[in-house]
Amino acid sequence: MEFPSKEIVDAVRDTYLVGTRVELVHMDDVQAPPIGTQGTVIGVDDTASVMVAWDNGSGLNVIYGEDVIRKVSNHD
Repeated sequence: MEFPSKEIVDAVRDTYLVGTRVELVHMDDVQAPPIGTQGTVIGVDDTASVMVAWDNGSGLNVIYGEDVIRKVSNHD
């Protein structure tokens, strides 16, 4: 696996600010929250994975280039 560049990581961090509400569109993991589950962004790591506190209690990260989320709202 090739890690994303610093520019990509920075772009993901700018897109998914801490506090942004998101909804899961696709995650290829047997332990994934159900599609449509919403959560709050708690950060973006150095591999551009979005760390989400899912409303159902899950803590699975959204893997850059693999999983898909959409913004529901920006942070306040």
